[in-house]
Amino acid sequence: MATAASLARLAAAFVLLTAQVACEYGMVHVVSETGGPKGKDYCILYNPQWAHLPHDLSKASLLQVRDWTGSMLCSPADLPAKGFSNQIPLVARGNCTFYEKVRLAQGSGARGLLIVSKEPLVPPGGNKTQYDEIGIPVALLSYRDVLDIFETFDRTVRAALYAPKEPMLDYNMVIIFIMAVGTVALGGYWAGSRDVRKRYMKHKRDDGPEKQEDEAVDVTPVMICVFVVMCCSMLVLLYFFYDQLVYVIIGIFCLASSTGLYSCLSPLIQRLPFCKCRVPDNSLPYFHKRPQVRTLLLALLCVAVSVVWGVFRNEDQWAWILQDALGIAFCLYTLKTIRLPTFKACTLLLLVLFIYDVFFVFITPFLTKSGNSIMVEVATGPSDSATHEKLPMVLKVPRLNASPLALCDRPFSLLGFGDILVPGLLVAYCHRFDIQVQSSRVYFVACTIAYGIGLLVTFMALALMQRGQPALLYLVPCTLVTSCALALWRRELGMFWTGSGFAKDLPQPAWVPAAADGPQPRVDSDSTTTQQPPGQEVLPASLPAEQPPEPPVPKETGASAPSQEPGSPAGLAPEPAGPPDPSA
Repeated sequence: MATAASLARLAAAFVLLTAQVACEYGMVHVVSETGGPKGKDYCILYNPQWAHLPHDLSKASLLQVRDWTGSMLCSPADLPAKGFSNQIPLVARGNCTFYEKVRLAQGSGARGLLIVSKEPLVPPGGNKTQYDEIGIPVALLSYRDVLDIFETFDRTVRAALYAPKEPMLDYNMVIIFIMAVGTVALGGYWAGSRDVRKRYMKHKRDDGPEKQEDEAVDVTPVMICVFVVMCCSMLVLLYFFYDQLVYVIIGIFCLASSTGLYSCLSPLIQRLPFCKCRVPDNSLPYFHKRPQVRTLLLALLCVAVSVVWGVFRNEDQWAWILQDALGIAFCLYTLKTIRLPTFKACTLLLLVLFIYDVFFVFITPFLTKSGNSIMVEVATGPSDSATHEKLPMVLKVPRLNASPLALCDRPFSLLGFGDILVPGLLVAYCHRFDIQVQSSRVYFVACTIAYGIGLLVTFMALALMQRGQPALLYLVPCTLVTSCALALWRRELGMFWTGSGFAKDLPQPAWVPAAADGPQPRVDSDSTTTQQPPGQEVLPASLPAEQPPEPPVPKETGASAPSQEPGSPAGLAPEPAGPPDPSA
């Protein structure tokens, strides 16, 4: 008995799965009979097993629409006296099966049937015998779209049902690619350059407000574990309590993005040669430091931009531009502030988040009742959400191709911030290591190119599988393998793995001389032939002109340059306080 019941449930699930696979999105093109406004497309959900729809609008018949929504068309008594000759009737959903409705409509001369639904659209299913009997298309149209049709075109309209083919990839992927790769490259470059400038500024005694910068946060393995646990917990909580927590995430995004926007624009404002006046003397918190008025105006501007997005976040026509701008600023600020001190920490973070991403995209569909991925469900917003809010922690660009999927279900293409930040932290580490070993940014460029290739592979997988993809599944191997292979080829894997003491970059006493038997940092063939002493920094040309010159470097006494102290960062050994030791 139990076996029979199990088989029955399995058969029912198979039938339901078949109906879902057969279900497709289509379009109904509506125009006014009186020659009013321009025609408009609306989303429909149809089952091609009833009747196929043409792929081209020019091949679809433009027929008169009959408003019969006051009836559910479940019995012959619901038919009009003259029938639906060469018309497409609009009928209400409920009280009988789709087959009973379409059979009555076809018998009265209808050329198609649109069932108006106030509930979420479901595929109009049936069995094989019913499919063979019916020869007109039947589709579901939302009640909200029907109200828009009557408001836009009045009630005398014509409509054509068609289903254009979905493109393999939308052109908006080019925009997302440029934004993502550009953010990773700019953030990684900024993080490395800022770190070098910070160490150079240790020679300065000026610690005024303009010279102070936000301290970088070194990530430890414990912090990585805590972060991943928090991510998992928040994702699960959002899946079960989406409508309550989505506003918390929106508030956090507004605060974090305004801070990031200020951090990105502040260096540009500081370079302006005018408006340097300061706040008068006062005893207020923060203002007692007498900040410049232009920085206060910039802070107000950043908060205003964030508030404008928060108020108009659901305006699909233009709000996505503000969201992307704020999101890019937030990513740049995070890449500048969060620092992975070693390649070991990079590997741990990327591998753990790699497993996290794959699990919540590919494994969770087998654990949820709906069979949907938790990651995709949360990122796109649950279909049964009462608030219809979307999480802002993504870059989003509207689809540029006209397609049923774009009209009905996914008007935007998305890329999560995690798919930018996680590989971006590795790119930033590569740039800092480049500066440390003077390798002409070869690690930075290679890792950035690897990120771009991984993103292209993600887009290809998305086009082939036609479902949401965990981008880290492709980005993590591309960036990690490329960085590791390059370090191995350059014979710097040990230094690259440990960061060569970069995480413990503490100021050293000026009177400690450098040892003579330490390992020499590698110098590329395209760099200068003269080895810089360990106390010297190779600084970018963009440093301010007012920086004081470096202390004079003593002449070498032998053929070899003085080497660094063991255990100190390469190229960052303490400066000698007196003449060189003759024994060296």
